[in-house]
Amino acid sequence: MTRHLLTGEELAPDEVTRIVARAGELKAAPGASQVLAGRSVALIFEKPSTRTRVSFEAGVAELGGHPLVLRSGELQLSRGESIRDTALVLSRHVAAIGIRTGPDADVEELAAHAAVPVVNMLTAGHHPCQALADLQTLKERFGRLEGLKLAYVGDGNNVARSLAILGHKAGVQVAVASPPGYELGAHAAEGGGSGVAEAQLTTDPAEAVAGAHAVYTDVWVSMGDEETARERRAALAPYRIDDALLDQAADGAIALHCLPAHPGEEITESVLYGDRQAIWDQAENRRHAQKALLEFLLSG
Repeated sequence: MTRHLLTGEELAPDEVTRIVARAGELKAAPGASQVLAGRSVALIFEKPSTRTRVSFEAGVAELGGHPLVLRSGELQLSRGESIRDTALVLSRHVAAIGIRTGPDADVEELAAHAAVPVVNMLTAGHHPCQALADLQTLKERFGRLEGLKLAYVGDGNNVARSLAILGHKAGVQVAVASPPGYELGAHAAEGGGSGVAEAQLTTDPAEAVAGAHAVYTDVWVSMGDEETARERRAALAPYRIDDALLDQAADGAIALHCLPAHPGEEITESVLYGDRQAIWDQAENRRHAQKALLEFLLSG
């Protein structure tokens, strides 16, 4: 049976921990797996990307494969060909399909008709590949996942949702602090898993970060939110990660950010580039976690 990664709900808790452990092994020995030797992976980008594109392209190459990058407008999808037909055609040529798009429904339809694994590289509702890399980063820094606490402060978006879903499976307590109207539950995911049941929800950043080993944030104005940028910045201003907020977390707590960052908005420049963060490790770990994921989906 073909396995997919659409929301993270598809993975059992022990599978999450196995993927994270394998990601660490592949970081130490980047060429240890050649599961994609002689094969290609289709990478569909309907949204701009830096980390996702670079990490997937480099990762597929390190696995011995060819990353087949397909940008928005280059496929017949842009001229009305159905997602079903696209899935049927791509399945005849590639070992797996990754897609970075908007609607979760599009990824679900792609997976429903594909004969190869489909990976959600980002949708409006979920960002599971980011969460896997975040778990790897936590494991590197603290030597474990079980019993850790991660506090997410800011907009309860796709990143927060994936952290709640996959963090819960890995034994990480996830607390999400957001202002009214921006809560995790206010952003209903189109696909499976709301993340609400798995997370502690609050409007108080101090409550969320109390005892936290990591304090996480994302941009205040994401792609598609430009028209409400002023309102969003005003509502989210009290949720900025700075040294004072980190001081309220556990001793040795680190700051995390999925990037791109806007220093002075959701995170201060001193934290972003200081010694109390693991943000750039996160960016690197996208490659290793995604390699472990592809290996898992293709070989079990």
